[in-house]
Amino acid sequence: MTKSSGFILPFLILFVNIMQAQTEKTDPLYKTIISKDSLFFSVGYNTCNTKQMESLLSDRFEFYHDKGGFEDRKNFITDFKNGLCKSPETYQIKRVLINKSTEIYPMYKDGKIYAAIQNGDHLFYEKMGSQAEKLVGEAKFTHLWILENAEWKLKNSLSFNHHPKQTTDNETMFDNDQSMQNWLKENNIPALGLGIIEDEKLKQVKVFGGIKNGISAPSNTLFNVASLTKPVTAMVALRLISLGKWKLDEPLDAYWTDPDIAADPRHTQLTTRLILSHQTGFPNWRWMNADKKLNFQFDPGTKYQYSGEGFEYLRKALEKKFGKSLDQLANELIFQPLRMNDTNYVWDQNTDESRFAIGYDKEGKAYPTVKNKTANAADDLHTTITDYGNFMVSVMNGKNLKPEIFQEMIRKQVKTKENKYFGLGFEIYDLGNGDYALSHSGADLGTQCITIVLPNSGKGIVIFTNVDDGYKVYEKLVLHYLGKEGKKIVETETR
Repeated sequence: MTKSSGFILPFLILFVNIMQAQTEKTDPLYKTIISKDSLFFSVGYNTCNTKQMESLLSDRFEFYHDKGGFEDRKNFITDFKNGLCKSPETYQIKRVLINKSTEIYPMYKDGKIYAAIQNGDHLFYEKMGSQAEKLVGEAKFTHLWILENAEWKLKNSLSFNHHPKQTTDNETMFDNDQSMQNWLKENNIPALGLGIIEDEKLKQVKVFGGIKNGISAPSNTLFNVASLTKPVTAMVALRLISLGKWKLDEPLDAYWTDPDIAADPRHTQLTTRLILSHQTGFPNWRWMNADKKLNFQFDPGTKYQYSGEGFEYLRKALEKKFGKSLDQLANELIFQPLRMNDTNYVWDQNTDESRFAIGYDKEGKAYPTVKNKTANAADDLHTTITDYGNFMVSVMNGKNLKPEIFQEMIRKQVKTKENKYFGLGFEIYDLGNGDYALSHSGADLGTQCITIVLPNSGKGIVIFTNVDDGYKVYEKLVLHYLGKEGKKIVETETR
């Protein structure tokens, strides 16, 4: 080996080690430093809990600020007490970490970690008296955490690149929980459930706001998702078809005929295909008719008309055929296999009302909670973001469906508008170049929900809200999380 190659080899090994030095988010060190950051800022700094802050500062702590200069530990604590925390009832400042910005690098000596460097960005919110909290600034930071007597202490803090910031920055707003909370308050959204699908996996689950006055919404909040019930019912039928126990194009009169249309020969034309693609000819609901009876408003299979009655018709046929209720069939075929333990058509002893998001009108008045004792195939399913997000992942993968049945599901059964169709149980957006999206929405008193998945790219979004006009937040969320495909979907809807 030459002298030059002998020098280069150790250098390359060192370089590779440096390239791999950033700690993964799943690493215990990463979790530890993030925990210390939270204790220092969320528990200490943001609440003026000086004792909490002091417990995490090294005796040799040094603070460097690009506007305020240098301070040692003693001066830092004194200025904090007499400055930001002098009158917290009249003025408060809150620091919020931008999670995606955080990088953590271990520092080694003799093969053991003795310190860690934390880099990132943080936001600052200001609150004066009874005024609403507002975002006022952003900065970068570098923290040196060291192990002192086996305890992590903050040794050096550098805060720099301070500049004004406003909530109109969508990237900041959606990547930061506090900004998201503020945005929802501005739009009068009591609670928002958000599920983000990436790489064909449910990667993020977040729930913001409150389920009722004074009670924060937990991550497993139960929402009434209105017509997002229909895709679940559709998958029950498609699963049975894949198992060879049900037929897509078999007339349903072999199992069920509604008395209201028994005298109309067109009832013999009704099939599962026509119901799942909304081509039955039924109204949305029979109570919308003057006589409150079910009828055909056009010949089945001739055009599109959205109908909840069609799904209820399918439910009754399935229940007659199998001698089981729809909720029993769904439990066996969908909920149990996908571990959707918080999803149900009916309100029973297993429903945890303490986690349920009450629905509100635009003025903030609460609606009575719907507590169905029998399943409605088209409406009032209650579920969580986690359950429904995993359900949509299974949909985009065609899980437990025969390939030919999945292809029927995503086939354009009927056109509803330019570049938009209904397949079997889902709306289909034609995004061009062979790309497409599957979607469905839900709207009822006190609930507005939507889900969109992009099977080719493995991306998707689930949005639940508990207010009449929750739809007004859809567009920004779809554009941010689904990128160019989301833009095409929005453009289709706004034409």
